Amino acid sequence: MAPFCPHFHEAVELIGRRWSGAILRSMLAGAQRFSEISAPIPGLSDRLLSERLKEFESSGLAVRNVIPDTPVRVEYQLTAKGAALTPVVVDLTAWAEEWLGDGVVCDADVPVVMSDDRPRNPLLLWTERPND
Repeated sequence: MAPFCPHFHEAVELIGRRWSGAILRSMLAGAQRFSEISAPIPGLSDRLLSERLKEFESSGLAVRNVIPDTPVRVEYQLTAKGAALTPVVVDLTAWAEEWLGDGVVCDADVPVVMSDDRPRNPLLLWTERPND
């Protein structure tokens, strides 16, 4: 039997909260405003998105950036720690489509911004290596 791993449990609890996975997947596209994160997620309330973004911030998965334009803008972006979950999101999406899917395939054209700011197709990420 595999021993209990508190780190694994904490990670699953963090990204397994209601709507966290969908929010995380939406944020893979790079820095976005609040409304841009929520737009592709039907049924997500503003209150819950706000709560999850605060949790992502406090856990170091995301940062909140205030852009001092007129009017002032606020954007949210995954940190390196949050972006490191990209392969997990990609693999979980593929697993869900194979084992839970009803024949509907999730949008594979969602761009993913990595640390070098190059957009990528998330379904191709697992074949890429750093500095490719």
